[in-house]
Amino acid sequence: MVSFTRPNVFEEMPVLGIVPVIDGRLRDSKNLAILQKMAKAVAKLVTANARNPDGTPVKCVIAEPVGGAAERDRCQRLFRRKNVGAILYVSPFWCYAGEVILPDRQIPQAIYGFNGTERPGAVFESAAVSHCVDQGIRALAIYGQDVQPLTQTDTIAADVSKKILAFVRAGMTVAYMRGTNYLSIGSCSMGINGSMPAPNIFRDVLGMGFQLVDMSEIAGRIRDGIYDSRELEHAKKWVAENCTVGFDPNRKGSPHKPSKIWRESILMAMIVQDMMRGNPRLKRRFREKSLGYHALLAGFQGQRHWTDFWPNGDFMEAFLNTSFDWNGLRMPFTVATENDALNGICMMLGSLLTGGSAQIFADLRTFWSPEAVAKVAKGYQLTGLASGGVLHHLNSGPACLDGTGCQLLPDGTPTMKPWWNVTDADIKACLEATTFHPADDVYFPGGGWSTRFCTCGRMPVTMTRIVRDETGHLVLHVVEGETVTLPPEVHNALDKRTNPTWPTTWVAPYATQSMGAYEIMNAWGANHDVLTAGHMGQHFRTVAALLGISVGITNIDPTEQFVPAQWGLYGDRSLGLDDSIARRLGPLYA
Repeated sequence: MVSFTRPNVFEEMPVLGIVPVIDGRLRDSKNLAILQKMAKAVAKLVTANARNPDGTPVKCVIAEPVGGAAERDRCQRLFRRKNVGAILYVSPFWCYAGEVILPDRQIPQAIYGFNGTERPGAVFESAAVSHCVDQGIRALAIYGQDVQPLTQTDTIAADVSKKILAFVRAGMTVAYMRGTNYLSIGSCSMGINGSMPAPNIFRDVLGMGFQLVDMSEIAGRIRDGIYDSRELEHAKKWVAENCTVGFDPNRKGSPHKPSKIWRESILMAMIVQDMMRGNPRLKRRFREKSLGYHALLAGFQGQRHWTDFWPNGDFMEAFLNTSFDWNGLRMPFTVATENDALNGICMMLGSLLTGGSAQIFADLRTFWSPEAVAKVAKGYQLTGLASGGVLHHLNSGPACLDGTGCQLLPDGTPTMKPWWNVTDADIKACLEATTFHPADDVYFPGGGWSTRFCTCGRMPVTMTRIVRDETGHLVLHVVEGETVTLPPEVHNALDKRTNPTWPTTWVAPYATQSMGAYEIMNAWGANHDVLTAGHMGQHFRTVAALLGISVGITNIDPTEQFVPAQWGLYGDRSLGLDDSIARRLGPLYA
C-alpha cells in the first residue's frame, strides 16, 4: 500500500543534557560513583516518563563530571554536537557555581541539588541559582523538601520527581520550537489586528522563523495539479465512507455542487500539509514545492478574501488539527483559524506540553448566566460546577475532531489523547460524534463544510490565550475548568441562537474569590482561545516564564507555580510582580 504521510517537522529530536557536577577536591572513585548514580537515576526517570511530541521517549545525554571551567567548556561542545535542548545539573556536593554552569542564556536550565546534610548539594544549588540570576540565565531550582542520606542519591523523592518532569516538559517545549517556522497563509482576517502575525514575536520569543505566503498559492496548486492525485482519490474514498453529512442550514439549500466542494476542501487540506511539511512524492515534477516550509505551526486567513469565492477552511482546519485523517494517525499539524497567530502559539504550546495532543480552537463566544439560561431554556437551572454560569466555545467549524471528548482515560474521563496513544476505537467514536454540514452562505458565499459536535462533559481543560500590548510584549491568559454537558433541549435552545452547524464546547471555569465565569469572559483579551485537555495551567506558566511572557488573567494558585529563580527574589508571586520581571528579562531570544 502506498503511504501518503508527510515528513516529520522534527528532523532530529532535541535531547536533555544532564550535567553531573562536583567539587574538584572530591574527585575520587567513591564520590564519582555516588554522583553517577544520581545522574543515571534522573535519566531513567526522564526516559520512563517524558515523551516527545512524536511519541518517542525523551532521550538524555549524561556529560562527564564537571568540576571546573575546562570541563564545563568541554561539556558545552558535547551538548552542541548532541542537539541538547535543555540542561539539568545534578549534584550532592558543593561545587563552584561560576565554573560549572554553562553560560548559555537561550537554553532552559535547572539545578537539582541533593538535599543531604553529609555534603552540601543544596548549598551548591543556592549558589548556582544566585549565579544564574546574576547572569540572566532562566534557571529553575529543584530542591527536595525532605533530607535524605547520601547513600540514596539514586532515590528521587516524589516532590523532586514532579519538578524534574515539569522542567523537562517546559524546557523541551522551548527546544522543540527552536529552528522551525510559522507559515502565515494570507494576512489579517476581517480586520482582527490583535491576531495579526508578527515576525519579531516568532524570532525573539520563540526562536522560530516566519514565512509569509499568499493564499493564491493554494489556488494555484489546485489549478496546476501540484498535489498527489493518488492521495486525492484515496482521501475522497475515505471521506465518503467516514464523514457523515448533516442538514443544510441554508434556506434555499446550498447553491454549490457537493462533489466539487468536497474535492476542493480535501485538496486544501492536502496542500496545506504539503506546504507545512513538504511532500517527497512531488519531487519529480515540482522539486521546489516538494520541500515545504518546515512549519511547526501555520495560520490560514480565509475570511474574507478567500471564503467569498472559494470553499472555507473549516474542513481543512478541522482535520489538520485532528490527530488522524485518511492516512491514519499522525501528529496534529496545528493550523490557526483566521491566521490568529497568537492563538496558534497557544495551540502549539498546548500540543507540545501534552506530548502531541490535538487542541480545540474556538471563539470564546458567550457567557451564559444562570438567569439567562433559565429564561431561554424554560426555567432550567444550572447546577454543580456550572451553577455560576458557563462559557460557550463556538466557531465556524475548525475545531479538531478529538474535541468531541470521545477519547477516554482508563477511568472513563473524556480527554484528548496524545496522537500516538489514540486507538482505532477512539477514531471511530470521534467520527461518529461529528457531522459535516454545508457552510452557511451568509458567512461563506464560496461554500465549504462545517463540522458539528458537542464536547462531552467532565473533561478537565485549560483555557489559554496570548495577547500583545502596544509595546509588543506578550501576556498569557490561562484558566482551568471542566467541560459541561447540558440536557439536549437546553443545549439546542442555546446553541441554535448562534449557529447549529458549528462545534460547541461548554466550559465551567473554576471560580476564585475574585473571578468567576463572567469575570473571565468580561476581561478576556481576545475573541479566540484554545482548550487543552487536562489541568495544564502550571506547565503553561512555566514555559511562559522561560520565554519571557507575562501572565495576566489566571485562576492558578501562584504559590504553586514552578518558575525560574528570578521570580522568587521578592517572595511575592503577585501578577504585577510577575509582569515586571518578565518585562525586565525580556524575550528569550531578543
